[in-house]
Amino acid sequence: MPRKKTNPGAPTIALPLLPLKDAVVFPKMVVPLFVGRPGSVAAIEHSLEEGAPLFLCTQRESDEENPDAAGMYRVGTAAKIINVLRLPDNSIKVVVEGLGRAHAKSFDFSAIPFVAMVKKVVTRRRTGKQVEGLMRAVLHQFEEYVRLTGRIAPEIFMTIQAMDDPEEFADTICAFLFVAVEERQALLEGLDVVKRLHRISELLMRENELAEIEQRVRNRVREQMERGQREHYLQEQLRVIQQELGTRDDGGNEFTELRAMIEKARMPAEVKTKAEREYQRYERLPLMSPESAVLRGYLEWLCDMPWSKRTRDSINLQAAREVLDADHFGLEKVKERILEFLAVRKLNKKGRGPILCLVGPPGVGKTSLGQSIARAMNRKFARVSLGGIRDEAEIRGHRRTYVGALPGRIVQSIKDVGVLNPVFMLDEIDKMSVDFRGDPSAALLEALDPAQNMNFSDHYLEVGLDLSEVFFITTANSEYNIPAPLQDRMEIVRLPGYTQEEKSQIATLFLIPRQIKECGLKPKHLTFSETGLDALIQRYTREAGVRELERMIANVCRKTARKIVDKTADGPVLLDADTVVQLLGPPPYSETRPEVASEMGVAVGMAWTQAGGETLRIESSVMKGKGNLLLTGQLGEVMKESANAAYTYIRANAAQLGVKTEFYKTQDIHVHVPEGAIPKDGPSAGLAMIASLLSALTNKAPDAAVAMTGEITLRGKVLAVGGVKEKVLAARRAGIHRIILPKDNEKDFPDLPDEIKENMAFSLVETVEEALDAVFAAKSKRRSSRKRIPKKG
Repeated sequence: MPRKKTNPGAPTIALPLLPLKDAVVFPKMVVPLFVGRPGSVAAIEHSLEEGAPLFLCTQRESDEENPDAAGMYRVGTAAKIINVLRLPDNSIKVVVEGLGRAHAKSFDFSAIPFVAMVKKVVTRRRTGKQVEGLMRAVLHQFEEYVRLTGRIAPEIFMTIQAMDDPEEFADTICAFLFVAVEERQALLEGLDVVKRLHRISELLMRENELAEIEQRVRNRVREQMERGQREHYLQEQLRVIQQELGTRDDGGNEFTELRAMIEKARMPAEVKTKAEREYQRYERLPLMSPESAVLRGYLEWLCDMPWSKRTRDSINLQAAREVLDADHFGLEKVKERILEFLAVRKLNKKGRGPILCLVGPPGVGKTSLGQSIARAMNRKFARVSLGGIRDEAEIRGHRRTYVGALPGRIVQSIKDVGVLNPVFMLDEIDKMSVDFRGDPSAALLEALDPAQNMNFSDHYLEVGLDLSEVFFITTANSEYNIPAPLQDRMEIVRLPGYTQEEKSQIATLFLIPRQIKECGLKPKHLTFSETGLDALIQRYTREAGVRELERMIANVCRKTARKIVDKTADGPVLLDADTVVQLLGPPPYSETRPEVASEMGVAVGMAWTQAGGETLRIESSVMKGKGNLLLTGQLGEVMKESANAAYTYIRANAAQLGVKTEFYKTQDIHVHVPEGAIPKDGPSAGLAMIASLLSALTNKAPDAAVAMTGEITLRGKVLAVGGVKEKVLAARRAGIHRIILPKDNEKDFPDLPDEIKENMAFSLVETVEEALDAVFAAKSKRRSSRKRIPKKG
């Protein structure tokens, strides 16, 4: 046995002794111990009271209940108590962590608790290539040990693999070696880490050889048993014995219960025929066979489907209108479409359900509108989010040949709501993807086709499901990301962004009361002034919807609630513009105001995005050069083509536009659209491009308070564009009050809110020349048809 090296300067201290049976605890090791002997329980109580470590020392004889000094090893581990659990039988479960090796000079078993006089043991630290090589060899053997025994979690091996301290490395592996107590004690007493690693390597080699032999024996026995045939034979014998003894109650009840479920389900004739055929197969199969469980699951799905269950529609148009108005502000087109459907339904009970696609920017209420529609029609509501789905089986289900097969999401949702005619929302239909597992949008073609969905086929059910009574509603941020065949089956209803006045109304009627209630406030605690609400809308949000606005209102309500709880609020809080800044800090957005100073080479365009409309500041600079046109700002191909078309138009009509005819030979032009990190594309910026280029070439500044949109041709025509309402709302948010639009977009004016028509001036143009007359205020306006749109009614 190697000699122990105690620290000469370390004092001998008395520690409560906890004798161990068949266990050796190593330093840094966390282990649970069950303690029941009075002396051991007293040692733990003393350690807890005094805050002193325990001395854990192993008995030489594990069956000795009353050990003495001769029956104890001399080297043990000082440990601290981490957790204690007192059990009903007066025993204790204690979790300890080893602190370090200690050598017992003497033991005192004359009184309780037992005491050991111990000194700290100093191990010999070794480093260098020899130790590193030994550690690698031992780690490789331990990895094989983990694989062969299967008794150690792979995470433990990964933890040991990351250790670089030889002492900690060796002790941790010792803790997980399943060898005799005497061998573990010898490893604890080994103070030279090199010798300890050599001994660990020898033990691992022996244990790995034994584990390999044991594994070979198990494999040989397994092959000889022919397990599959043996189990089948025994199951059949058990089934016959149970039938003969009349003890097959569970199985009989199971068949009876399943038969009753089939009769109660009121399935269509073809579905019931399929269920009867599968039930007969199920009766013939052994109860313990895997296929029996699959068949039972399939039959339960058939029985749980609501083949004949429906809700009765509410056909009261006035009540439906009140429900829709109570839940959502504005959205007149959608509400009118729902009321039209209810009117048709009242006249024709057998009419097919419509398929609407609500398209609009985030936060305008598309998803919540589906719940309101279900409430207005007195129908149940089902919702499936399609965002990120890329597997066709998510829609049509998996075939029963696969383990864990399930029906698709449509069938699952129909089963969950329990009726055949719910309002069914397919959310984010434009966010589906395609990969090697199929195209989920193609799987939706049948479900969303009123001419086909009365016999929808799910791969799991393998029977037709009638979806013709389902009111399908889909939502999307951009209709351009919806495949054309799928888009053709739906009626597109566009939801534009909200104006500031609409946001103010929505906040007053819906958002503020909801957040005040959720934060536990009362209306008397917090009042929003008109200036405070305008500050939230204009300076703390930039969105087409109201989602961010609601978050800001919730933030204000939370801060008010804290003031009330802390008793720092001086009466009710009146939220004005100054209070908003005090509560929320500096606003992230500056006040919206038109650019009052004209700048040469700068024009304001308008763009449509999935989040609503945006204004674009287009800048052009002219410099000496060789006629190059440089385009920056992360422009897409179509937008670059618009810039080239504008440049070509100016070259072709230079004399009429007051530009030097040979400017393209001696001057370079740089066109830049700021916010260069954001990709931009589309043809509608052509009009703004030509205004910016002409301003830079003629040194004439356009009117700064005007925004424009329109696609241009080489012959100077201005073509119609899309997203007019969103673009006009964006210009309004930016503080612009004059808009130049293509003449062909006059058809979009009925969709504009009344307050927009009252407070903004519009110039409708057919040619580039008319547009330039409207842009450059110093020039004559003989061809521009500037008009203010009258209010409807």
